[in-house]
Amino acid sequence: LAVFWVGWSATAVWVAVALYLVRMFAITGFYHRYFSHKAFKAGRGVQFAFAVLGASAVQRGPLWWAAHHRHHHANSDTERDAHSPKQHGFFRSHLGWFLTRENYRTREDLVPDLVRYPELRFLDRHDQLVPAVLAVLLLVAGNLLQAYAPSLGVTGWQLLVWGFAISTVVLYHATFTVNSLAHRFGRRRYATRDDSRNNVWLALLTLGEGWHNNHHHFPGSARQGFFWWEVDLTDYFLRVLAWMGLIHDLRPVPTRMRDARRVDRLAVRQSAEARG
Repeated sequence: LAVFWVGWSATAVWVAVALYLVRMFAITGFYHRYFSHKAFKAGRGVQFAFAVLGASAVQRGPLWWAAHHRHHHANSDTERDAHSPKQHGFFRSHLGWFLTRENYRTREDLVPDLVRYPELRFLDRHDQLVPAVLAVLLLVAGNLLQAYAPSLGVTGWQLLVWGFAISTVVLYHATFTVNSLAHRFGRRRYATRDDSRNNVWLALLTLGEGWHNNHHHFPGSARQGFFWWEVDLTDYFLRVLAWMGLIHDLRPVPTRMRDARRVDRLAVRQSAEARG
């Protein structure tokens, strides 16, 4: 609501968009595909750098995020799944689940491969530190721009509100749609045990995470858009990082997995018509 007080400028809006994209990539590419699923390999320095970027998205630390996500895959759309819309409804699956006391702690037993890194444990234990630093940097940067580049029309408070608050809230809800909407709306290519679905609009919004049925069919792939026409921006960015030598061994989708367990669409349609 502070936007009504600080106003807007093109600079502030572009900073908000840039921080949305950078932090979404850190969440999808590293918090999700790397820390949760080990879909590629990275050196310790790169691992830490993107863990910091992911932490700036204010979605808690990498250990907490990966542990909950691994638990989700093991129990997807069952009563033990903390954010299943099938079991708990839209509101809880979208944002209510992580506000509960039982989901606050980090299940370190689910991430034994990550707890051995003290820097990741530090980020997890002090998960408010990186977001606070980002907020202060935006405020300072905005004040400097106001003083030395007044033609941009940006202020410190404006850059804080747009670059941090608005960008983060939009990033929140875009990420949460994968838990809520991607288990309700879209197409099912694969007969997985859950209600995961592919949704092109969510894929564009989340840089590739909307190919959710693909992902639940084969979680270990660095690419979630299994076919060339399934736009997966995170995969493209990961390939650039691999070309630069920063990451390596991106796990592909084996052809046998890509072509296995296809949903019989005719049978599904006939079953729906019979129930209708």
